[in-house]
Order: sequence, then structure tokens, then C-alpha cells
Amino acid sequence: MSWQSGCLIARRLPRTRPLSTALHFYQNRQLDIYAAKEAHRLTLRQLVFFGRQMDNDRLIKASSANYVRTELPVRIAHRIRDLQTLPYVVVTQEGVARVYELYWSAFEKFRHFPKITNLSENETFCEFLENILDEHAPVIPSLSLGLSLASPHLPPDSLDSFMHRMLVSRISRRVLAEHHLALTKSLGTNSLEAPDPHVGIIYTALNLQSSIDKCVKLLQNRPYSVEDDMEESRSDRQWPQVIVDGHLGTKFAYIREHLEYILFELLKNAMRATGLRHRDAITLPPIRATIVAGEDDVGVRISDQGGGLTSACIQSPSDLFSFSHVRNAARMDDDRLGALRSASSRGVKATFAEQVREETERSQEGKDPESEAGIAPHQRIGLGLPMSNIFATYFGGSLELVSLDGWGTDVYLRLPKLGTNLEGIEV
Repeated sequence: MSWQSGCLIARRLPRTRPLSTALHFYQNRQLDIYAAKEAHRLTLRQLVFFGRQMDNDRLIKASSANYVRTELPVRIAHRIRDLQTLPYVVVTQEGVARVYELYWSAFEKFRHFPKITNLSENETFCEFLENILDEHAPVIPSLSLGLSLASPHLPPDSLDSFMHRMLVSRISRRVLAEHHLALTKSLGTNSLEAPDPHVGIIYTALNLQSSIDKCVKLLQNRPYSVEDDMEESRSDRQWPQVIVDGHLGTKFAYIREHLEYILFELLKNAMRATGLRHRDAITLPPIRATIVAGEDDVGVRISDQGGGLTSACIQSPSDLFSFSHVRNAARMDDDRLGALRSASSRGVKATFAEQVREETERSQEGKDPESEAGIAPHQRIGLGLPMSNIFATYFGGSLELVSLDGWGTDVYLRLPKLGTNLEGIEV
């Protein structure tokens, strides 16, 4: 089935949907109105500027609460339209239909939420936002599951482009919602004078070395356990050391949550690869993290001796960012699909705290009755690297994987320093 013919078939109303859902699936005047509006993209500098001198009036009227209330349904409407252009065979895949329902429900809730005029109403709005964020925890694994199952029916470029738009838009909505929640919580205080100065969720003097050290400490405090594809594991040694060098005093304004998610994922993968490559070594070779501060951006190179990224599943390191089984054959592994189903049931928010919690629980699975019964709750689901790539590119940065096959991998992370790049959402 071609992409074009699939889109025509998709115009038929899904018979598996309730009547109320089917009626709005393609024909809804309110959705047309919102989808026709442009999303107003922001920069980090704008988010900091609007939140720097936040008072009651600015929080409610000028720049935050009502902006979030009116902007989010526009961004959601664009993604509902994206879902509606998918071929019918994709729309009905496990996971995709669930995401559509979540998006439609959120769109209707935002559209009917009344204008916010005072702090009491803002408190109600904040509770509403937190509930929406919790309700949408299944979106990432559900989309990944549905698109993995639909991968044989979509060209790789079309599938990856769709997933990129959906996930970048999801990040953008969470940034706006969580920034407003943080501004509300800090109202009446001067967060710029805190030990870690910040405005909302943006840290204005984020110390790159401190974030690396934080991730390294959390990862090295885990009990050592590296299980390979043969399910063999060693637990009698320490994780590799991480040497941090370069411009160690580098500070810049960025969303700490995004930075530390990326660093944690990259360092975790480097440690695992090193352990697998040198399974018989008494001491593992170190990993090196080099910080470079440029005029317009900051960079981190993470180098390991984990043997490189050679795999029968991929042809290029960048294929690890892909959601298509054509580029990354592991997407269709039964174990991967089962892990995504499990993750869809519990939700994945793609946060740094969640990464830490899951790694801690994974390292303690031997003490868990469920694990001992063969029910591993946190299998590898293949979302860490794709999400890290999207976090890196969201404000105009980049993430590049360079495989030195037979030796190791160099990963280059570049993030903009000045905060003047617009969000990378597609409207």
C-alpha cells in the first residue's frame, strides 16, 4: 500500500471507534479553526525575559497563564491533523489510536478552559496542567509501539518525519506547561539569587561540569551489572571512571532537565558498551568527557573504548535515532515490542528523574519478586537515544555519533549558548 493510497483509505471513519469519536475524526469545525492558527515559537531568551520579573499581573495576564491556555490547543490541533493524515493501517495500530484519543481529549479540555483572571483561578489551571501532563505519560511509548508495528507500511523518511514532529511538539508543550508551573511556584521569591539561579525551568548559569559529575555519580553508584545478548552478567567490578577535561568552568543558560537527560543517556550507554567490550578486564578503560565553550555554543565530546556501534541492525550510527525497522531492525524485536507495551501501561515522561529511578530499579531487580519470577519491569525500550537527539535539536543544537569500529565511539553534543534560537517545532 502506498502512502498516498493509504491516506485515501484513512478518510473512511474507523469502525472500531465509538460514534462520538468517529464523528470528530476528520470533520470538526473547532479543530479546523485551531489547526489554521500558527503556533508562536519562542526562544530560551524570551522565556527568561518574560519570567525574570514575574509578578501577579504578569503571571496571569501578560505572559504566562493565558498564553499557555491559548497556545497549547493550537499546538495540539496541529498534531491531531498530523495523525489524521496517516494511512488507515497506521491509525488503527495498537498505541496510535490511544494517542489520538489523548490528544483529542486534551484539545477539548483546553478549548473549554475559561480565561484566567486571578491567582485562585491560576491555581486551578496549574492543577489542570499537572493532570494533563500525567495523563499523557503513555504518549511516547504508545507512539513508538504503534509506529514500530506500522513500520512496514510507511517509508522510513515519512515515519521518522512524523515521529520527529510529534515528539518535538510534545516537548514544546511540556516546556510551556512546566515553565508556567515553575513560575507559579516561585512567585514572590527571587530565584535568580538562589545557589542555582533560574527562571522557571531555565537555569541561567548552568554549570556543565557539575551536570556531568552529577550524572557520573548517579551511574557509578549503581551495583555493577552488564548483561549482554547471551544474558551473561558480571557483577564483580566497578564501572569505568569518567575523566572530565576541557573548559571546566563553562556556564550557560539552558533547561537543566534536557541537558541532564542527554548526558545521563550518553554516559550510561558508554559505560555499558565499555563493560561489554572489556568483559574479561580487571579494570575498565576510562571514558573521557571533554567540554568546549565556543562563542555561540557549548560542546561536549564523550569518548569511550566500547568497540564502536557496529551492528547487524543498523548501517549508520544515525540509524539509532530512527523509529523505522528499515533503518533500525531492532524496532521489530519481540522483546522490544513487549517492553514498549509494558512502558505504555505505566507511562514514560522522558525526564532525568525517571531515568535515575529506572536505572536504580533495574540494578535492584535481583531483589524484586517480580524480577525473580522473570517479569522484568524496565527492559530496554530504545527511546533514550532518539529522545536525546530531539532534546538536543529542540533549540537548534545537534547530537552526532561517530563510530570507531573495533575501538570505541565518540559522541558530539552541541547546544546553543546565547538562547536566541527558536523552538524547532514544525507548524
